[in-house]
Amino acid sequence: MPVGRRVGGFVALTKPRIIELLLVTTLPTMIVAARGLPGWGLVLATLAGGTLAAGGANAINMVVDRDIDAVMRRTRRRPLVTGVVGAGEALVFAIALEVAAFALLWAEVNLLSAVLAVSATLFYVFVYSLWLKRTSRQNIVIGGAAGAVPVLVGWAAVRNSMGWAPVVLFALMFVWTPPHFWALAIRYRDDYRSVDVPMMPVVTSFRRTAAQIFAYSVLVAVVSLVFGWTAGMGALYWSVATVLGVVFCGLALGLWLRPNDSRAMRLFHWSITYVTVLFGAMAADQLILH
Repeated sequence: MPVGRRVGGFVALTKPRIIELLLVTTLPTMIVAARGLPGWGLVLATLAGGTLAAGGANAINMVVDRDIDAVMRRTRRRPLVTGVVGAGEALVFAIALEVAAFALLWAEVNLLSAVLAVSATLFYVFVYSLWLKRTSRQNIVIGGAAGAVPVLVGWAAVRNSMGWAPVVLFALMFVWTPPHFWALAIRYRDDYRSVDVPMMPVVTSFRRTAAQIFAYSVLVAVVSLVFGWTAGMGALYWSVATVLGVVFCGLALGLWLRPNDSRAMRLFHWSITYVTVLFGAMAADQLILH
């Protein structure tokens, strides 16, 4: 097998597109925690450690899910399904990434950030992948907590402590995950049904799922404003957060009133834009107004 294909397979195990979104939330959080731009050495070490930890978690998730990935249309080309990478070597690769992440964060950042990053992996693997994903309709609600941890890692990297602001930011990402993921799951509900994974759109009606998405979208908008208050954000953040929240709720309401796949995917794509722009505004607020 060509070396390039093998290397590409190992890279694919880490789910780079998901890691990108995690990094988008980490750096702005560091900027808010520092009330300005932290040192580049600290930023690079934190982002590198976070990338390794998230990549390891995603690789382990692929090992766990390789049986259902082989059935679902959306995941049939993943490296463990195609045989580009074996399950054993994927697991060794993932553990090596986690060890490297912990060592790097402990040595170059601090112990708190290292513990948080690896704890997120353990939660993602054991609570979400191995337990909730195939047994509970609340799988992504609870399991999504792992994806909210990078903001805690970013804050801990700068402050080496916690506080209300990072906890609220964690809550923001926690309540953002269900509407984000359920919107995508609506599109692929037949895939999840074929492997008996009880995602919300599989076990409840389309309209009830849309109602749940709307409820969580309202929470997203509210918590984003609570963060503005707890973190002492400026006018730039408040303005952007308000507009983004209104659009988020509007799209979710539209999906609830007229549920269809195209509206669900529009909301899914907007949810990614929402996080990117909100956290960008968060960083800009601190860099420009302080």
